[in-house]
Amino acid sequence: MPSASLASVHMSTTTTGRDNALPRHYEAAYALTLPFYIVFVLMLVVPLGYAAYLSLFRTRMVGGTVFSGIENYIRAVTDAALLAGIGRMLLFLTTSVPLGLLVSLLLALALDTGLVRAARFVRLSIFIPYAVPGVIATLMWGFIYGPTVGPISQLFSLFGAKPPEFLSASLITPSMMNILFWEYVGYNMIIFFAALRNIPRDLYEAAAIDGANQWQVAWYIKLPALRPALLLTVTFAVIGTFQIFNEPNLLYPLAPASIGTAFSPNLYVYNLAFVQQNMNYAAAIAFLLAAIVAIISFAVQSAFQHRAGSMS
Repeated sequence: MPSASLASVHMSTTTTGRDNALPRHYEAAYALTLPFYIVFVLMLVVPLGYAAYLSLFRTRMVGGTVFSGIENYIRAVTDAALLAGIGRMLLFLTTSVPLGLLVSLLLALALDTGLVRAARFVRLSIFIPYAVPGVIATLMWGFIYGPTVGPISQLFSLFGAKPPEFLSASLITPSMMNILFWEYVGYNMIIFFAALRNIPRDLYEAAAIDGANQWQVAWYIKLPALRPALLLTVTFAVIGTFQIFNEPNLLYPLAPASIGTAFSPNLYVYNLAFVQQNMNYAAAIAFLLAAIVAIISFAVQSAFQHRAGSMS
């Protein structure tokens, strides 16, 4: 009896140990994902932590680098150049972004009807501008906007008319909006079109039986189904707008007086960090911009959820 009891205890202990051990496929999964977590920590978490550390210090002419707490953040909130850049990005967000999303939505709806001839070619043609790298697109449009050798200027010269000054202070903002519009309409159109293709065909058949026309199908079936895709594109637009850098940076040599070194917050941070060597203040602005993007994105998602709740 005692030996039998010891054997049962040994078996139960062994079983419990096996139960607590991770299955082999779990161990393999952790081993395969470990390189990602290592890169994630080294390339994102550590730089963010170091930037947060830098933002709490200030370099003085006399005394070197000293701890300043939130002084850099207070300075950023009252920085006229930064506030002007944020204001321009908000202008982009409230004018160019809605127009671009509307055009993308209309193009996706038109392609989804199946009435467009050579739909694949049209879809690819609309998407191609997004496939062009942003640097190349900006250089191309900078040439098009050129006041002397640009094709638009040449066309106006043929008729003896004065060409518009696209790179002047009064037109530089809409000119840059046009570049971003050209780049991202196709991208958003593909997102909307993919969402439309996932709508069950049964809904269309039921609408046809009820005698609904194309406009009614689009309003009562397609648009409500596009709400998640619209939320995705708006969120991406908010993030992308505050990350604008290539366009003003590359057009700056062509129109330095119109663009300046703080046209967008990202361009301002770049010049502070790598031209003026003010890493501490640049780090504080970067975190402030991240907070602004997070707040606006949260507000957009809350508005969509509230709208969805009120309609349901």
